Amino acid sequence: MNLRFIDECINEKLQKDSECVKFTFFELRIKNNLTEAETLKFLELAKNKFENMNYNVYFTNEHYIYKDISYTVQSNELMVAVNKGRK
Repeated sequence: MNLRFIDECINEKLQKDSECVKFTFFELRIKNNLTEAETLKFLELAKNKFENMNYNVYFTNEHYIYKDISYTVQSNELMVAVNKGRK
């Protein structure tokens, strides 16, 4: 795993939905075959990138508001990034 991989994953997600981006356990650990340590590093670097792009970042069990509805990051979701311009 490297920065290019992280950028590609983020850019792929942003093309689908630039307002709310979710990364799940399945896609990182199973589909992309990341180890636990790689997954933690991915989340740390992705959080940094999203915050620099004006997103609020939430992790498993944290609460957030999107389109005026309150959500909790589910146990199978590792990270949710919500564009600060869209709450």
